[in-house]
Amino acid sequence: SAEILALMAATAKAFGHYAEWSTNEIVAIEAATAASFAGLRSLCIMKQNGANVAADFLMSLGLSGCRGGLVVVFADDPESHSSTNEFDSRNLARWAELPLLEPGSFQEAKDMTKWAFELSEQTQTPVIIRSVTRICHGRGNVVLGDFLPKKPANKLGQWDKLIALNPFHPYTHQKLAKIREIFETSSFNTYTGPENPELLILTSGTGGFYSREAVSR
Repeated sequence: SAEILALMAATAKAFGHYAEWSTNEIVAIEAATAASFAGLRSLCIMKQNGANVAADFLMSLGLSGCRGGLVVVFADDPESHSSTNEFDSRNLARWAELPLLEPGSFQEAKDMTKWAFELSEQTQTPVIIRSVTRICHGRGNVVLGDFLPKKPANKLGQWDKLIALNPFHPYTHQKLAKIREIFETSSFNTYTGPENPELLILTSGTGGFYSREAVSR
């Protein structure tokens, strides 16, 4: 996760975005959400350990929603290769009732991030991207595509008040139902194999790579 923000900071002047390190993960997600409330696209990045630090604030995001695209990246470390403990951040997405995307390749990591911003703005819901060690510490060729035009922030008088209230919970479920329909028709749902297979394996994230390797052997 650290490499993502380090690259964002190194390219900030060249591409005109703003990047900063926060005191801790909950401060980071609060700052990113504030930018979203102002209409800006914002990206918040942390390891799975930090996801627990930000969990208190994260649980309200599904209720309050957002304005500008808000994407939260959790970099999980299965089997704790470089972490003090192991945690599956997909549980946080379930508890907070937020949509989650799991890239299975370097290209998908880039493409899903772009789509996550679009989905977030379309549904006014923060979107979580769950990466893992094998994606974060790997290298591969990626087609970038066109850069999006810059989007100005709202003026102070145009800010909307977003408060997580109990009546918002049914509205959150309505948005989740809409997102479920969008997921079911997503171009990221793919199939590789014969028309009538004898064995069918359903995977998400890097599980696809490991499954194909296991079957080929």
